[in-house]
Amino acid sequence: MQKAHHMLLFGCDEPGSYEKIWDCGQMTVAGPSFVRAQPCKNKQSVIYAWGRDAPPLVLPEGVGFKVGGDTSTRYLVLQVHYSKKLGPDNSGIAIQSTTEPLEKTASVLLMVTSGVLPPLKTFEAACMVDEDVVLHPIAFRTHTHRHGIKVDSWVVKELPDGNDYWELLGERDPLLPQLFQPVNDSSVVIREGDTIASRCIMENKENKFFVMGNTGEDEMCNVYLMYWVYGDNPLSNNVCYSAGAPEYHWKNSNLNNIPHMK
Repeated sequence: MQKAHHMLLFGCDEPGSYEKIWDCGQMTVAGPSFVRAQPCKNKQSVIYAWGRDAPPLVLPEGVGFKVGGDTSTRYLVLQVHYSKKLGPDNSGIAIQSTTEPLEKTASVLLMVTSGVLPPLKTFEAACMVDEDVVLHPIAFRTHTHRHGIKVDSWVVKELPDGNDYWELLGERDPLLPQLFQPVNDSSVVIREGDTIASRCIMENKENKFFVMGNTGEDEMCNVYLMYWVYGDNPLSNNVCYSAGAPEYHWKNSNLNNIPHMK
């Protein structure tokens, strides 16, 4: 974290700019010498995220992200969020690749909330899997700014009696190194009709409200769930969005047996 606070690797069908370096415009303005554009011109997918001096990510044997060829990922774009003013910098990501086909395709589901942060509040997101796919969770990564104290991620399965069974995929202090932490149980399977849920517990002791946004003065509640599928057809929609507090909580999704905060 001496220079780069966190980095995001996007897969794009077309980059936001064809310059080698450009200003994404999310955290601050880099200056007039850089073209300003989004990471991707059109649809984008998150492939990897790193923050707070996290260690490297090693995928399970036989699992990889499919890029190039006939995929929608024609370009890789690295977005770097700096903790200090720009200077000489070697921040980057080393990638291992192969041209050999792999049996399992990896992908990342981004769970994100909007909303406003009053003192001591939770931000929650939940989306039902509505595609005929079978997801095998690998790892999850949390991301908040300074008010986050714990983030948890769950898969919710409705039982025959109508009660919900909540399986904890994992939980983490978001102010620790923001690595992709392995899920608690790698044998868990997520199927069509299951709900994937996330919750960020925030502690705001300041005498003001914070909005959820992209700048360092805002807050964020993001969970990145990495998973694999057999073959090469992951979810077509890899974003789960909620309006966040005060408009949205899990109870608004008709979920029951909601786990209490610990």
